[in-house]
Amino acid sequence: MILRYFNAAGADESGEIGEMHHPETHLIPLALAATTSNGPELQVPVLQIYGSDYPTPDGTCVRDYIHVNDLADAHVRALQHLEGDGDENGGDSLVVNLGTGRGYSVLEVIQAVENATGRPVRRTIGPRRPGDPPALVADPAKAQSVLGWRAKRNLSDIVASAWRWMGKTSHSAGWQESA
Repeated sequence: MILRYFNAAGADESGEIGEMHHPETHLIPLALAATTSNGPELQVPVLQIYGSDYPTPDGTCVRDYIHVNDLADAHVRALQHLEGDGDENGGDSLVVNLGTGRGYSVLEVIQAVENATGRPVRRTIGPRRPGDPPALVADPAKAQSVLGWRAKRNLSDIVASAWRWMGKTSHSAGWQESA
C-alpha cells in the first residue's frame, strides 16, 4: 500500500506529540512561531511568503493540509485492507492519496493562525521558489471508496492543535510567548 501524503500538519490532540524541528521549513509551525515574541534562536521570527503572483484567488500557493491524526487513521485502515478484513477486494496493493481534497492558500493559512492565536503573523513577501506549482490538492476519492476513509479535521483544527502543542512545549523548546 502506497500512501501519498499531502501536507501533514497539526499535533496529536492529547498535546503530547507535535512538530518542531531545526531547521523548520513547514508553513504552519513557521507561521505560529511568527506570532510569538521569540523563536528557538531567541530572535523575532518572520515568515517568508514565497510568491504573491500565482494564478490563484489571492496570488499565493494553494496546498492541501491533512491532520496527523487523520493520517494515523488512514494507516490503520490501509493495514486492515491489506489483511483482507473479510472483503473480497482486500489484500490488493494500491496507491492512495491522503488529503482533504480542499486546498488552502498561504494567506488563508496565515489567517487561520491569526484566528487561533489572536496575534498577527509577522511576514514578508519574496519571490517565488523555482518549481513551486500554484496548487497541489489531493483527490482522496480512492481512500474514501476503498478504505472507507475521509479526513475529519479541517485547517482550523490543524492549526489549533499545533498551537496547543506549541504552548505546552514552549518553555522546553526555548520559545517565549508574549502575553
